[in-house]
Amino acid sequence: MTRIRNAITDDNRRWWTLGAMCFALFMIMLDNTVVNVALPAIQNDLHSSISGLEWTVNAYTLSFAVLLVTGGRLGDIFGRRRMFLFGVIVFGLSSAFIGLSQSEAWLVAGRAAQGIGAAFMMPATLSIITNAFPAHERGKAIGTWAGVSALALAIGPVVGGFLVENVSWQSIFFLNVPVAALAVAVTLAATRESRDETSTHHVDFPGVTAVTIGLSALVLALVEGNSRGWGSATIVGLLVISALGLIAFAIVERRVVEPMVDFQFFRSRSFVGANLVAFIVSFAMLAMFFFLALYMQNIKDYSPLQAGVRFLPSTVVIILVAPIAGRLSDRIGPRPLITGGLLIVAGSLFWQGHLAVDTSYSFLVGAFVLMGLGMGLVMSPMSTAGMNAVEPSKAGVASGILTMSRMVGGTFGVAAMGALITGLGKSKIDDLLPATPAAQRQDLADGLGAGGAHVGGHVGDAVNQAFVYALNDGLRIGAAVAVVGALLAWLLIADRAEAPAEVGADASVRRAETEAALAEAV
Repeated sequence: MTRIRNAITDDNRRWWTLGAMCFALFMIMLDNTVVNVALPAIQNDLHSSISGLEWTVNAYTLSFAVLLVTGGRLGDIFGRRRMFLFGVIVFGLSSAFIGLSQSEAWLVAGRAAQGIGAAFMMPATLSIITNAFPAHERGKAIGTWAGVSALALAIGPVVGGFLVENVSWQSIFFLNVPVAALAVAVTLAATRESRDETSTHHVDFPGVTAVTIGLSALVLALVEGNSRGWGSATIVGLLVISALGLIAFAIVERRVVEPMVDFQFFRSRSFVGANLVAFIVSFAMLAMFFFLALYMQNIKDYSPLQAGVRFLPSTVVIILVAPIAGRLSDRIGPRPLITGGLLIVAGSLFWQGHLAVDTSYSFLVGAFVLMGLGMGLVMSPMSTAGMNAVEPSKAGVASGILTMSRMVGGTFGVAAMGALITGLGKSKIDDLLPATPAAQRQDLADGLGAGGAHVGGHVGDAVNQAFVYALNDGLRIGAAVAVVGALLAWLLIADRAEAPAEVGADASVRRAETEAALAEAV
């Protein structure tokens, strides 16, 4: 710790801070991918049910996505470094807790706790970087941040596969403990505290409650929609609860003295554009990775590790391009980079939408390189555009909103693609297996969203053809969505950093007004 403090100067402090944020981000992103590789080993060791395995993933996704905005706002109120350290410690301890798991319930509870830690860490990383770096260097810093994110996603399946095969599934969680300790040490030594100086430390509990209910119901509906049926009473009920919760949140935020989310953010076209792009690009990317991984494993018979390695052309290119794009956004603005990147993503998805059951991997390499190039051009300029559009004092909640847009976009993308594959695949199965009983055809179609049923013979061939047929259409639709995203980016995002969205006239004036209103309320 003393050595770290001695190495830190006023000139390099912001870079040490960036390093600490990247350590934490690396943990979050790595955990998103290594767990999927470990699921079969977890099932064998803990005798988990299929539902338990699903909730090993879903518990993390749910708590993470739902608490992002709350975590970001609490950082603004009580101190971003403080909330970041809280998140890192919770994430590290819950990782050790999971590594010691003796039952399915223990594991799922630990994963939910990990999601809570990640929800406090993730928005804090971006808001701390925003406050540590001046606007003209922010793109470079966020580009490095995005590159580390891509690096973790790239090596996750490789590291996870190696550790599961040669050590144990528990080791992928124990790995987080020393990384968390290092992130805490560097943060304490290098990172200065920052907060929203206009805040009176008043927590908007009604707003927190409403947004938590609304987002919990929405994410749960997206996660469970394909398995339970989109027209089922459970899913319809969840969507109704989500709508009511989010409407209540909007009403509450306009009435409380110190709202959790100031809707004046959305007066900034760049902030709106960045969030739309975040939703769309995650929609396209995660749906592609999820269902192409199923294609590689269920159709091409690759192992999870082999499939993960074959995605490296995309992720390696993102690692290389994202920092360069960040520097370019400082010079030429984010709009042309985001627009061009999304058009390249659209081209990649359209290319991928011409698969066959026997397509060789060499056909996909070029499309994966294009995807990496497009994503690398989008990710850091998108984050820079969103964060530059708000006052640094509001960076925490703004970062939470942006990250939430990405999370919900990715979850929605996987759900929508799964529903599309099931629906389109059903008609193909009906054409290919007309003599098969209707109930069996329906069962086969229902399994398409998970990559198809594992059956042999002509039925298995028909299922594989139906999956690929539907996947191709889904990828082409994804390409069209990316083109729409490019158009929105060009129309909404400023070609240069615009003046941040004004949230109150002046910090001191806003604080005085808030204190006076609170006094009146009392």
